[in-house]
Amino acid sequence: MAAPERMSKRNMNRQENETRILAAAEKVFAEAGFGGATMQLIADMAGLPKANLHYYFATKEELYRKVVRQIFEIWLHAADSFDNAPGPIEGIGAYIDAKMEISRRHPCGSKVWASEVMHGAPVIQDYLETTLREWTSGREKLIQRWIDEGKMAPIDPKHLLYMLWATTQHYADFGHQIETLNGGKALSEKQWKAAKDSVKSIILRGIGAL
Repeated sequence: MAAPERMSKRNMNRQENETRILAAAEKVFAEAGFGGATMQLIADMAGLPKANLHYYFATKEELYRKVVRQIFEIWLHAADSFDNAPGPIEGIGAYIDAKMEISRRHPCGSKVWASEVMHGAPVIQDYLETTLREWTSGREKLIQRWIDEGKMAPIDPKHLLYMLWATTQHYADFGHQIETLNGGKALSEKQWKAAKDSVKSIILRGIGAL
């Protein structure tokens, strides 16, 4: 095998292993919290030797921060359509769709974030004070611009963002409760669409955008 091919295969294996580790860590941290999780539990969940975990992530905290950063980066990407939209109907509507889809596909990541924050963010407080604060400030200015342009009611942008986060992430953080109230079954494709449409209608009408 040629050297470039060997390098490519090695890189693919590394990426696959990191993906397996992060998926396992996300699940373990969601179920056990940072304090209850161990590198051995994560290794077992990933189906890899514990030594492999330490090859990719030297400490549990390093791995935990990577999991938290990954879910936050997914949320940031969800805001792309929000940022480039001409108004709240398009922007907030697309943001709700994207955030609810993330709750559907990455429920464990959302639970890890929620648990960390509810415990006072002992590991990621610096992240909240920098990246999250900067992102929130930028979105507040965008919402205020829509208000100034008369495209929505004069509300506090920060509280609108809190409501959007709480509502969309509820479908991940309280997924078991939703399934219980849905006859013990996960929401179907049709039910997810109905949920998204309902949330968008309630919020967009509430802020005077519709």
